[in-house]
Amino acid sequence: MEARDKQVLRSLRLELGAEVLVEGLVLQYLYQEGILTENHVQEIKAQTTELRKTMMLLDILPSRGPKAFDTFLDSLQEFPWVREKLEKAREEAVTELPAEKQGSTVHENGQGVWTERAQCWTGGIRRWH
Repeated sequence: MEARDKQVLRSLRLELGAEVLVEGLVLQYLYQEGILTENHVQEIKAQTTELRKTMMLLDILPSRGPKAFDTFLDSLQEFPWVREKLEKAREEAVTELPAEKQGSTVHENGQGVWTERAQCWTGGIRRWH
């Protein structure tokens, strides 16, 4: 799962916990699509409250591969308002990654860092944006 998507799940964790996401088709869809294993489903269902079940699902999802977030969105057909909230948060999410991971070339000298992609100079007196 992308860092941005993990950030979205983390930032909406309490709101998602208030929804009963584990009843109905959500778990079965995630199982059908290979996002959850049979053990995951059993572990989630073994939780004593709906909140704990949802929190367990939210704990498992980030480790389930690059398609987990989109498949989770697809599973929320019974909860269109939740899906819309997640999609909006995803669009607004900005993940701060080091420039090298964003495909930038970084040059350092003793006084600052020049990032070619951002075209800005940090350090010293000049700041270009």
